[in-house]
Amino acid sequence: MKAISIDGSRGEGGGQILRSSLTLSMITGRPLHMINIRAGRKKPGLLRQHLTAVQAARDISGATVEGAQLGSRTLSFRPITISPGRYFFAIGSAGSATLVLQTVLPALLTVPGRSQLVIEGGTHNPAAPPFDFLAKSYVPLINRMGARVTCTLHRYGFFPAGGGRFMADIESSGTLQPLKLMERGQLRSRTIRARVLNLPLSIADREIKVLRERLGWKAEELVAEELPHGRGIGNVITAEMAYDNVTEVITGFGRRGVAAETVADSLADAVEEYMRSDAPVGEHLADQLMLACAIADGGEYLGVKASSHSQSNKEVLRAFLGCELELCPLKTDTVKFSYKGTRFIP
Repeated sequence: MKAISIDGSRGEGGGQILRSSLTLSMITGRPLHMINIRAGRKKPGLLRQHLTAVQAARDISGATVEGAQLGSRTLSFRPITISPGRYFFAIGSAGSATLVLQTVLPALLTVPGRSQLVIEGGTHNPAAPPFDFLAKSYVPLINRMGARVTCTLHRYGFFPAGGGRFMADIESSGTLQPLKLMERGQLRSRTIRARVLNLPLSIADREIKVLRERLGWKAEELVAEELPHGRGIGNVITAEMAYDNVTEVITGFGRRGVAAETVADSLADAVEEYMRSDAPVGEHLADQLMLACAIADGGEYLGVKASSHSQSNKEVLRAFLGCELELCPLKTDTVKFSYKGTRFIP
């Protein structure tokens, strides 16, 4: 079978196009040949988290692989058969463990069976979906489509120390049902948690003070927490807004040299942006649902915006499946995502 050729410099030029290509290669059984991997990044080529995603895809699909080395900018990947089972993947750095799961989870959902994955690395990283988003926003919608997935956090892992660990239990019938998500429904609960690891709790207290003043939420809806002792240091703020039909999780991270008040202000801006829109699906969740809709061979949802990752996913879907996921702007803060393909055969 002729390999699908993907240029990793296209679109956002980062790891998303690699992960989506691996996912669709496994699902369709079509070999992948990729060049210019992460060409748009300061350090191009495979970093540890990307290499672990390649290795995880290899193990789950029995693939033969060439170019699976740190720094590699080319990759040949020939999958055989997706095999549910028990797997352990360790990134060996603070690279995102959640992105490794999101590479292999859609593939495991196309075959019937049970799997258990334990992944070690970063669980709460800037520029990657944190565990809270995975467990409370993304996975519940995957389960609504017919899967049974639960994720359990064993240990936090912040950048740059890493050392996080979580487990995903997966039960799949081999098919997903199309998703339709056009309304949020009623707001059921909302919570903001400012957490610190091996840092003064006063940092979280300062963040909560800013957020209470900015957003006007009730005192009991904002919590400062000190995490159990672990490796390294970390500060994360998570805003969770649970509606009838969707839960949006928005995250901010403390950074060396950046005041706690500045971190909190940035999170408040993101929360207010989401609240200004009627769309149920936040920017990052919209990216992650695209492949799930392709597996289900249908779906539509309203998103706040389409990111560069959405455009990358759209190109990869076209290359592997020969069909389009439409991104239709409806107004300044709403984009309709719709997939009506009929060519996907697991």
